[in-house]
Amino acid sequence: MYNSNNNVNVPTQVTKGIIWGIAGVVFVIVAMAFIRPWYNVWSQEMEGKAEFAKAEQNRKIKIEEARANLEAEKLNAQAEIERAKGAAEAIRIENGSITPTYIQYLWVRQQSDLSDKTVIYVPTEANLPILESTRGLSLPKE
Repeated sequence: MYNSNNNVNVPTQVTKGIIWGIAGVVFVIVAMAFIRPWYNVWSQEMEGKAEFAKAEQNRKIKIEEARANLEAEKLNAQAEIERAKGAAEAIRIENGSITPTYIQYLWVRQQSDLSDKTVIYVPTEANLPILESTRGLSLPKE
């Protein structure tokens, strides 16, 4: 029943294949032990270059934004100078005399810009509108 002969005939081709397979696995493990550190160094170097390029691009963007802001401020200053020149010219034309009638005209002209708001005109003795500068003041109690 029990065969004491434990000889198993394995073809030599299979044995050679197993040995080559084990040798290949050992070779790959040894190769990875040497290649992996080099790969890690290379990978970190590439990440550093990418971060540097990104930082350089962000710096260039900030510089361009600053230049645009400077240009806008220069143009705003020029516009303010032109507005002041126009106001000075208007005062010169008026010969320095501002009459109550002219002030009333300016007030009415300003009201034309309030097209989306409701304005109620209340005439007074001098035909000037009542200004609401004292609206929030409370009267002293007696």
